Amino acid sequence: MNSTLKIGLISYRSNPHCGGQGVYIRHLSHALCDLGHDVEVIAGPPDPLLNNRPNNNVTLTMLKTLDLYNPEDLFRTPSFNELKNFINLIEWLDISTMGYPEPLTFGMRLIRHLKETKKRYDIIHDNQSLSYGILSLAKRMPVTATIHHPMTVDRRLAVQSTKSFLKKIKALRWYSFIGMQKRVAKKLSRIITVSKSSQKDIAREFDIPESKFKTIPIGIDTHNFYPLSTVKKQPGRIIVTNSADTPLKGLYHLLFAIKSVLKIRSVKLVVIGSPKKNGGIEKLVKKLALEQTIKFTGRIDHDQFVKEYAKASIAVIPSLYEGFGLPVGETMACRIPVICTTGGALPEVAGDATKLVPPGNAKALEKAILELLDDPAQCEVLAQKGYERVQKEFTWEKTALRTVETYKEIINDYH
Repeated sequence: MNSTLKIGLISYRSNPHCGGQGVYIRHLSHALCDLGHDVEVIAGPPDPLLNNRPNNNVTLTMLKTLDLYNPEDLFRTPSFNELKNFINLIEWLDISTMGYPEPLTFGMRLIRHLKETKKRYDIIHDNQSLSYGILSLAKRMPVTATIHHPMTVDRRLAVQSTKSFLKKIKALRWYSFIGMQKRVAKKLSRIITVSKSSQKDIAREFDIPESKFKTIPIGIDTHNFYPLSTVKKQPGRIIVTNSADTPLKGLYHLLFAIKSVLKIRSVKLVVIGSPKKNGGIEKLVKKLALEQTIKFTGRIDHDQFVKEYAKASIAVIPSLYEGFGLPVGETMACRIPVICTTGGALPEVAGDATKLVPPGNAKALEKAILELLDDPAQCEVLAQKGYERVQKEFTWEKTALRTVETYKEIINDYH
């Protein structure tokens, strides 16, 4: 086998500013190129911004979609000419009936694109679209997929988080693509995942033997997340980077914890990002009268992100579940002491370098916050342990090397 592989990385939606999937595709593609491989990323919107680094050799092909989730023109009505395209029509009808068709329709567009261009690869690596199109490609060339965590967990928590029967039905409808993903995943010869916790959960939820999985931890971007000694820490300043309104991310529980902490000492909570207008988080902030305590940063660039970390005394990751837990690794890379839950794979990333609490437990979060704020020595020990753990265990070069080993096994099995 040629030591240089021609790799097709498939990513139906890879927001470069948030979410593990967007970060994964950007850094893995660059790390594979750095090892000398020929990498093409075929992606849907938004642009994953692969070309924003020097000496970039990744080829990026953007497939045109309706892009109905574009925040600048959310759920726009497509033109008649657009809807004459059969795939566009399917996408619009599905979204109009509260579904999420992008994994399915991106797979259809991918098949059409590869037929038109007659492109071939040594291996196709799908980033959790798990569409029928990927299954079709597996008949013609080696194919694998990364599943970051089972979306069945997101669906379950979304349904449980609301008392409204209508909202429960909406959640079930939106997650209806999971049926396709289960069927496709079962038929792939090998699946990559990012933690032992995810491996066990996907195997159970999707009814797939664990022997089909290869666990390869994600790297941490230490070029963009690093200690910044020139910025002074602000006492009582707490940072959280989780997506605000997603029940899975646990911000609700942290807000209740902060409300209790305020009875004992003064703190400031900085949330990276923005809450949905009139969403659950915005309403809870008002209900708990936390408007003066919480600062939502909105979208910020990496330089500002690192400054926000540097100003914080501690970071909290209150997620109910994570397939890997990039925010924990990124925080440890910035040498900030971390409190995180034991949800999903978080303990695998954290090791003994963070303060662990049970997920969904505001009282435990409150206790851990007060304990760390009152114990600078413990904060220093955790900060140093976390920093050393990231440098040793979670590099993108290591992730890429292990991924290539897996590619070669899959290619050999295929042939």
